[in-house]
Amino acid sequence: MRKLSINKILFSCLISGFSFLNLTAQEAQVNISENNKLSKLLELKADMNKNDEIGDRFKIQLFYGNNGEANEVIKDYRSKFDYPSLIAYEAPNYKVWVGKFRSRLEADRALLKIKESFPSAFIPKPRRK
Repeated sequence: MRKLSINKILFSCLISGFSFLNLTAQEAQVNISENNKLSKLLELKADMNKNDEIGDRFKIQLFYGNNGEANEVIKDYRSKFDYPSLIAYEAPNYKVWVGKFRSRLEADRALLKIKESFPSAFIPKPRRK
């Protein structure tokens, strides 16, 4: 037979005593009414996320220059990597951007891999639309 310490006996008595204790509280009803505009805003936000219109994603820039060279760079990139890529025109030059990363950490990890083939790649600061 094991000996129980006084602390263990007191602790078990306290726990068992609380289990028999019945507490009551005031009951109240809470009515929450949802504004119709809230559901419309949530739908709009979901659509913007699908279409990537929010603009707070990180991208990696591979190239900045004329259209012909941009096409060559993007072909070379697509043969080596799977991240989404696009050519964006900002007057008067074309930019090759890759990825839609949610965090800077994700973008940095991808950048380490991409820099092996494209040493001048970098992460520009994302713009909010």
